[in-house]
Amino acid sequence: MTTLHVLRVFVGPDGRGGNPLGVFIDGGAIAPDRRQAVAARLGFSETVFVDDPDTGAMRIFTPAAELAFAGHPTVGTAWLLRESGRPVATLHPPAGAVACRHDTERTWVRARPEWVHDHERRQLPAVADVESFAGPRLGERGVYVWAWIDEAAGIIRSRYFATDYGIVEDEATGAAAVAMGGDLRRDVTIRQGVGSEILVRPQPDGRVEIGGRVELVETREDPGL
Repeated sequence: MTTLHVLRVFVGPDGRGGNPLGVFIDGGAIAPDRRQAVAARLGFSETVFVDDPDTGAMRIFTPAAELAFAGHPTVGTAWLLRESGRPVATLHPPAGAVACRHDTERTWVRARPEWVHDHERRQLPAVADVESFAGPRLGERGVYVWAWIDEAAGIIRSRYFATDYGIVEDEATGAAAVAMGGDLRRDVTIRQGVGSEILVRPQPDGRVEIGGRVELVETREDPGL
């Protein structure tokens, strides 16, 4: 048996939202060739298998495919390792080294926009257009739609349909937030899903830092196949 931690990542200021995430800190106990099946069975938008908690080595799977990098899995894993008494300064998903830090309210990670998986980012004229947008069918290319709530203040409303990765609609998408930081090159606050919040801070070296609140939902024993 392995231990599954279920988190909510990018929880909004009023406690709503947050993208569910499954994390196996003892992920090395699950054979690599079984991980995709575990992720599909659990059904989270992403599931993390930590191969080495001391070094931050980790792998990330959606229900349909492995990702080299993803935002809410790295933010959530950095938070969980610290809460478990094994904090790391850097995580190591397949894409590369992801620096992480914590403040009194949020966990932050830094990543390169070029690590983000392929998807379309489409700006719409108004928030109402984002709210009414009908996403693609499962299996079709994913699309991230967004509009300014307040351009001067840097506040965005977004939705992401990650249909090519087996996800009808994602509650909060850190990777797309990294890509948006690369596109806009300015600080923004993204409001996504039913109430999630992601802060985006582009860095001088081309990386983008994203941050958000994380909460533990439950810890349970899981067979891990």
